[in-house]
Amino acid sequence: MELKDALNNTKKIYMSESSLEMLLDFERVLDELDLYSFENWLDGELVAGPNVERYWLECSFMWPKKKMPDPRGAARLLPYNCKITYAEETIKIPTKIQSPDDFRPGTRQGKLVEVPVWVVTIRMPQELVSDIERGSLEIASEEYDLEEIQNAYQQDIDDNVHTEKDNNDMLGDENDS
Repeated sequence: MELKDALNNTKKIYMSESSLEMLLDFERVLDELDLYSFENWLDGELVAGPNVERYWLECSFMWPKKKMPDPRGAARLLPYNCKITYAEETIKIPTKIQSPDDFRPGTRQGKLVEVPVWVVTIRMPQELVSDIERGSLEIASEEYDLEEIQNAYQQDIDDNVHTEKDNNDMLGDENDS
C-alpha cells in the first residue's frame, strides 16, 4: 500500500457529497455501538472506502503496528452481522530529507520506506446503517425506537425531579427546629 493511495481516497471522498455522507453514517454506527471506547480505535485513519455494494458498506482503516486496535471492539460489531478482518501490511512513506542521499535517484522526491501497519476492514450491512440513521435498532428480534427510549427516559427524569422544598419536606427541614 502506498500513502498516495490513501490520500487519493480522501480526496475522492471530499469531492463526492454522497461518499462523505456514507462515511459519516458509517462512523455514526461505530460511535453508537461504542467502538471508540476500546483502546486505539479512535486513532485509525481511513485508507479505503467507503465502498458501497448492494447490501454492504465497506471501509478500511490503518493503525501503526504498535497501536493495534483492541479486538474486543471489533467483537462488538459481530452481533450486527458486520465482517471484520485484520491484516498486517506495510505502507510506503517518504523519508525526511536531510541529505542528498535521501532523494530517489533522478527525482526531487524522498526515498520511500516501508512502515508496518495494521489494516482493519469493516464490512457493514447497509440495513444496520439505515436502522441507526433512522433511529431504531433491532436487538434480539425486538425493534426499539431510540427516540421513544430517549423520550421515556426524559419523561421519567422530569416526573422524578424534586424541588429543594420537596427534598426538605421529605428529610424534615432542619431550619424548623
